[in-house]
Amino acid sequence: MKADVTSEQRFIADVDAFEFIDSELETILHLLEDWLARLTTTLQLQHLTSAGLAQHNSLATLAEATNTLLRNSVPAWAQQWANLKPAQALAESFDDKALLLVFGKFNAGKSSFCNFLADRFAAYSKTVEYFYLDGGRIVATPERFSEGVTETTARMQGVCLGGKLVLVDTPGLHSATPDNAALTQRFTDSADGVLWLTSSTSPGQVQELDELGRELHRNKPLLPVVTRSDVYEEDEIDGEIRKCLRGKSAQNRADQENDVKARAEEKLVAMGVSTSLLKPPVSISAYLARAQNQTPAAMIESGFERLYDALLDVAEATLAYKRRKLAEMFLHHLEENVLGTLCVDAMSMLAQLQSLSAAALDDLERQQEHIIRSVWRSVVPTLPDLLEQHSATRDVKAICNSLSQTVTASFSREVNQRLGDYVIEPEASAAGIELGEDAQFEDIVIESDTTSGPIRKVVGVDYQRLHAALGKAIQQHIVQLSSHAVGQCNASIKQLMQRASSLQDSLQMHERDLLSLKATLRSDFA
Repeated sequence: MKADVTSEQRFIADVDAFEFIDSELETILHLLEDWLARLTTTLQLQHLTSAGLAQHNSLATLAEATNTLLRNSVPAWAQQWANLKPAQALAESFDDKALLLVFGKFNAGKSSFCNFLADRFAAYSKTVEYFYLDGGRIVATPERFSEGVTETTARMQGVCLGGKLVLVDTPGLHSATPDNAALTQRFTDSADGVLWLTSSTSPGQVQELDELGRELHRNKPLLPVVTRSDVYEEDEIDGEIRKCLRGKSAQNRADQENDVKARAEEKLVAMGVSTSLLKPPVSISAYLARAQNQTPAAMIESGFERLYDALLDVAEATLAYKRRKLAEMFLHHLEENVLGTLCVDAMSMLAQLQSLSAAALDDLERQQEHIIRSVWRSVVPTLPDLLEQHSATRDVKAICNSLSQTVTASFSREVNQRLGDYVIEPEASAAGIELGEDAQFEDIVIESDTTSGPIRKVVGVDYQRLHAALGKAIQQHIVQLSSHAVGQCNASIKQLMQRASSLQDSLQMHERDLLSLKATLRSDFA
C-alpha cells in the first residue's frame, strides 16, 4: 500500500484482510464443563446439617436457607445459560465477522456514529447492509439508523461493513426505557470488542464506567470514543456574523481525553481491573466531518483519522478475543451466574452462619450458668422441709428420690425456657441423686451423770451433715444434667460450623480453580 494512504484507507483495507482462524477450544471447554460438574457434585454432597437444632432455631433457619439456595442454584444456572442462547446465536450468525458493540448513554450519538462509518465504507464501494433483531432473528432492512437528540433506538440494530466488520447499535445503557437497557446487557456477550461512546458534553460518566468495568473484567478490548467534539463559533462571512461549526481545539480534546482516561483508570483500580485493558480515548465529531463534506482535511480535523488508527490498534485484540469467544462466553457464565451468585449469596450466608454459631456457643456458657443457678435456687429451699418430713423414718433414699424428681422437673422447665432452640435427648444413663452410706440422719444425744454412771439420752434428730451432703449432691447432679444438655447443643453447633467451613473451603477451591482455567484460556489464545 502506498505510503501516502490515509488511516481510513488502511483501516478499510485491513478489515478486508481479517482472518478468522478456528481455535482448538475443545480441551478448555471440557475443563470448564468438568469444573461445573465438580461444583454441582460439591453442592449436592456438602449440604448443611442442623441435627440437634429446633426448626425455629435461627441457625437451623439460616442453614436451611443456604441449602435451599444451593439446591436451587443448579437449575437456575441451566436457565441462565439458556437465556444466553440469543446472544450465542447472534455470535454464531457473525462467525466470519468481527463484531463491535457500540455502547454508551442514550444521547452519546451511537446511531450517528454507525451511519457515518457506513457512509465511509460505501464511499469506497464496500458493501453496507443494515439489519435489526426481532426475537433473536436477524432481519435485513434498507433503513439507516434513526438519528435524533432523544433516544431513537428502540431495538437492537446493526450494520455490516465490508463483509467482515459488524457494528451493533444498542438502546442506551442508561435508557429511559428499562426494556432497552436490559436488551443492551442481554447481547453484550455477543461482541468481540466494545466501542464506548460518551458525549463531550459530559464525558466519562461514573455510572457508565461501572457498566464498562463489567466488560473489562471479561477481558474484551474496549476503546473509549468521545463524540460531538465540536463547537459553534461566530464568524464574519461576507459582512455578516454567522455561526460556524468547528472542531474543538487540540488542547481541549486532549484535556477531555486525558480526563476520561484518568477517571476511567481510577474507577478500574477501584474495581480491581487492570488499567492496561483500557485503550487511550479518541475524540471525534461526525457532524463536523459531514459539514465539511468529509474531505481529507475534514477527516483529520474531526478526529476520524485518529479513530481509524485506534481501531487498527484494537483490531488484533478483537480478533484474538473472537478466536476464544465460545470459551469466553461459557467462562463469563461460570464467573458471573454460577460462581458470582455463590460468592455473593452463599458465601455471605456461610459467613453469617459462622458468626451466629460463634455467638451461640458463647451464649450457651451463659445459659448453663443460669440453669445451674436457677435450678439450685428452686430446689435447695425445699430441703429443710423434706428432711423434717422424713426425719421420723430416716429414709435417706426416699429423700434422694424426691429431690431427684424435683431437680428433674425444675431442670426441664429451665431447659425448655433457655435451650428451647435445641433438640436435647435426656441422658439415659444419668443416675439420680445418691449418697454414700455415711450420709445419714444423726441422733441428738444428751449425756448426764448419775450415781449408776453416765446416761445417754436421744432427744432429737440432727441432719446438719446430711443437709450439707445433700446440697453437694444436688449441685453435682444439676451440673451433670446441664453439662450433658449443653454438650449436645455445643456438638450440634460445632457440627454445623464444621460443615459450613468445609463448604466455604470447597467454594474457595473452586474459585481458585476457575481463575486458573481463565488464565490458561487467555494465555493460550491471546
